[in-house]
Amino acid sequence: VLSSLPLQVMLYFNVYYFPVWCLAEGMMLQLKYHLLPWHYQFLLVIAFLILSLAEGSRLYLGYLGNLQEK
Repeated sequence: VLSSLPLQVMLYFNVYYFPVWCLAEGMMLQLKYHLLPWHYQFLLVIAFLILSLAEGSRLYLGYLGNLQEK
């Protein structure tokens, strides 16, 4: 089993794009937060947190798995 160079390149660039996405999404959430009903506010914050945690863990596990050939 060998590590995948195309996967590693995609993970490398995604690590740099993820903070940009997170910042842009957080700014958009902050701008429209006060215009939404309370249940949409709650759902948007929860969805943002879940997506951010899932993407961060996906990148970490991708690096770990690809470089250790697992």
